[in-house]
Amino acid sequence: MSGTRRVAVVTDSTAYLPEGIAEKYDVRVIPLQVVIGGRVGAEGLDVHPADVAEALRSRRAPVSTSRPSPEQFARAYADLAAAGYEAAVSVHLSAALSGTVDAARMAAAHAPLPVQVLDSRSTAMGLGFAVLAAAEAADSGADAGTVAGEAAAAAARTDTLFYVDTLEHLRRGGRIGRAAAMLGSALAVKPILHVDAGEIAPLEKVRTASRGLTRLQELVVDRAGDSLVDVAVHHLAAPARADVLVERIRSAVPRLRHLYVAEVGAAIGAHVGPGLLAVVVSRAADPQG
Repeated sequence: MSGTRRVAVVTDSTAYLPEGIAEKYDVRVIPLQVVIGGRVGAEGLDVHPADVAEALRSRRAPVSTSRPSPEQFARAYADLAAAGYEAAVSVHLSAALSGTVDAARMAAAHAPLPVQVLDSRSTAMGLGFAVLAAAEAADSGADAGTVAGEAAAAAARTDTLFYVDTLEHLRRGGRIGRAAAMLGSALAVKPILHVDAGEIAPLEKVRTASRGLTRLQELVVDRAGDSLVDVAVHHLAAPARADVLVERIRSAVPRLRHLYVAEVGAAIGAHVGPGLLAVVVSRAADPQG
């Protein structure tokens, strides 16, 4: 902990932060649990994207996920207090997609330091950009209220768009939300979805995977507009698709600041399936406030 930093930042493993960020800012990452055929493991530690992609493709073993326990959060908060932090801001994936926020709140109620728990109403780098904003504010010496405010503001400036080859994995996992309206035509189309008010919602339908990739590019350009933006590209077992999209975004977005690329982890991968291609657009704060 730096001498000026008093507030710790906590998140969960679905933030898929850029490499080195958690270590740089001492962000505590609490893993979700992934279950493959009865074998339980921590996301990113015991279970990896390739494990989930193979299980979903082969259909030999059912795949499910579960939230971290309140006890996991309680231990993390106690460790932060022991390390000398005066407060913590705990930023997590949407409550509409997971009970992780509830577990964090249960632990926060009895933590040995004040903890503000924030529902990002998103996931992947839709959550990650909020965590990054919180970490940067905390590193500058901001108080807990300011750190939480920066996280909430960053989340509100973020759009999460994604393409999946099929809605079946979302349906099986119970995470399909308003996108259920597309199920009747799922065999004839490829869905483009987005995260809206914390839920997975339908956006458009396309006929082919190549058109889905092109449409994601167009949507990124539209969401970015004239703003200075950071963009994250996610995939599951589809690196070639991701590479094509990355190059297109580099060429098409005029005020691109940072571009991150990461395969989604097992917890999100379990619900979207191989072939996922996702883009998160984070607009920079308006300097005029």
